[in-house]
Amino acid sequence: MKIIVFSTEPYDRKYLEQANKQFNHELDFHEARLTSKTAILAAGYPVVSVFVNDEVNAPVLEVLARNGTKMVALRCRGFSHVDLGAAKTHGITIARVPRYCPHAVAEYTIGLFLSLDRKIHRAWDRVREDTFDLNELEGRDLYGKTVGIVGTGRIGARVAKAFKPNPDLQQIDIPFYGLEEVLRGADILCLHCPLTPETRHLINADSLKLVKRGVVIVNTARADLVDIAALVPALESRQVGGLALDVYENEVGLFLDDSLGGTVAVHGALFQRLRSFPNVIITGHQAYFTQETLHSIAHTTLNNAAKYEAGKAVPFALI
Repeated sequence: MKIIVFSTEPYDRKYLEQANKQFNHELDFHEARLTSKTAILAAGYPVVSVFVNDEVNAPVLEVLARNGTKMVALRCRGFSHVDLGAAKTHGITIARVPRYCPHAVAEYTIGLFLSLDRKIHRAWDRVREDTFDLNELEGRDLYGKTVGIVGTGRIGARVAKAFKPNPDLQQIDIPFYGLEEVLRGADILCLHCPLTPETRHLINADSLKLVKRGVVIVNTARADLVDIAALVPALESRQVGGLALDVYENEVGLFLDDSLGGTVAVHGALFQRLRSFPNVIITGHQAYFTQETLHSIAHTTLNNAAKYEAGKAVPFALI
């Protein structure tokens, strides 16, 4: 089956070509994101493959449908960027990759926290400057601290088990509380919940007033769970003692080679301000980024397309 792949990075091509030895699809790779301007490139392709920052809104889906696309194969788990209603209207199947990286993201979450709290990133910078000065690098024992985990699905549960290892969460007596209690009690707050209208800006100016002073916040889930603008004053006042982000609001143009006009200019200054704090770590959406995850994404994406081509039920179809 002919598949056009948008937002192609070298690693996407590598793993998709490896996985395609099993499926023998005709793959056409493009570096460009899928947008209303680039959607015409998909003319004649029954399957379009996209990633998290591609546009799969109503206008784009209309162009795709008009030019023969029957399926959009997401190379990601999240689908908040997809207009499912418009896809249904146009008869376009949407399939995703729902379970590709729980271990990778959980392990990265722990790594980000430990690097931030033990100041490993700052220590490395000093060593590179030929100094082994330990002043201001003191960390804290993780033992005895309270970890608040918002969202205990596959990733959140693995983070919990990493902090307190045991095969079963109930056996290790991990209690479940309401959000306000978690915010008030946590020394370390890890975000792992999905993005919904209810969870957008879950961490905001009001909720930051509830947290324990000096809390460390780690977000490897969805960028819009956190109101970035509210974090700057919280960091300045030390209400928030540390921040680790692998996702960032409006990250197109910051982490990606693209432009959204004024968006980059408006948020660029805020990003630079956050980056200037010594107790902030920001990485470029790489928590999922392991060899095993990339293989799983490629295989599941192409398998979804193969099932559709064969007229069989698509395993991870949303519609």
